[in-house]
Amino acid sequence: MKLAVPKERRAHETRVAASPETVKKLSALGFELIVETGAGLTAAFTDEAYAQAGATIAPDAASALGQADLVFKVQRPLLASEGGIDEVSLLKPGTALVCSLGALYNRDLIDALAKANVTAFAMELLPRITRAQSMDILSSQANLAGYKAVVDAAGHFSRAFPMMMTPAGTIAPARALIMGVGVAGLQAIATAKRLGAIVSATDVRPATKEQVQSLGGKFIAVEDEEFKAAETSGGYAKEMSKEYQAKQAALIAETIAKQDIVITTALIPGRKAPVLVTEEMVASMKPGSVILDMAVEQGGNCPLSEFGKTVVKHGVSIIGPANLPAGIATDASALFARNLLNFITPMVEKETKALKIDVADEVVKGTLVTQGGKVVHAQLAPAAAQA
Repeated sequence: MKLAVPKERRAHETRVAASPETVKKLSALGFELIVETGAGLTAAFTDEAYAQAGATIAPDAASALGQADLVFKVQRPLLASEGGIDEVSLLKPGTALVCSLGALYNRDLIDALAKANVTAFAMELLPRITRAQSMDILSSQANLAGYKAVVDAAGHFSRAFPMMMTPAGTIAPARALIMGVGVAGLQAIATAKRLGAIVSATDVRPATKEQVQSLGGKFIAVEDEEFKAAETSGGYAKEMSKEYQAKQAALIAETIAKQDIVITTALIPGRKAPVLVTEEMVASMKPGSVILDMAVEQGGNCPLSEFGKTVVKHGVSIIGPANLPAGIATDASALFARNLLNFITPMVEKETKALKIDVADEVVKGTLVTQGGKVVHAQLAPAAAQA
């Protein structure tokens, strides 16, 4: 089978879906690798490195995708309506596509993939089960994003993070608040602590309290009965009642006025990001403080943040990063590539080297979006859409 890895063409994207390391391992599984020229350059992977690992270098997207039985990508393919190359039209019927599709938000793309008879897997829908941890692109990329968020915030902060004692006087440590304690939030806590900040964190999920404290952070939340039941079976945060949100907002308003750095990470799958930092809260912060809104792509946790921009409001720098993992493209690509390798490996039959898609498998069922010219995922099929 031929496996193609094209260059990513969406704005702000520097990652690539395969590394020279995974090219070797995929070749050992029986795949013939085709990598579009320049696909890995922004992640510091050269064409020569891919060729040495066993890949054939294709001169353009059409020649790479046109002959592929399986395609690995980071971002969803481009449609003709988006300008530039129509990547969906380059996929031959029956091609399997594995990438982050944003399936819940891009219905036009999903319908186009079904019409093109592409077997598409949306990696962001991977079920949160133990067996799938090594395939989880959200976790691997969020981990790096949490680290990069703190580094970027530190770069915009006009003071030092750690306490420093000098002959000219003592510099007090910075205070950092992490809002949302998922994978990204935990890494942000750990990074801010390593840089010497006094760190606090908040989340509506009770299980995160111990995690925050284990990293040396102070946990901040209204711990009532609703708080104790605020987590889904999948490990995501539930949307809280307006009454709880008001109580939590009052506590956060009191806390945030004392902070130098605020990093927000809160997302609800399939929904607009919840507002955590209001304009009034921003105005209460000290001049020179920094807010980094990791949820800006889904509307933002702060209504003042702007996607892909850093703005100054009420003397506070508000960063709306477009793609944090892409700022660490080499490591982010390496981890993403391993996730895809681990995802596809169980589907390859050892004897025939063919791809066997078992729709009864929990991992396949959770990620398979289109097959046989139809939209097949439970959350996207016509019956589900009407409901």
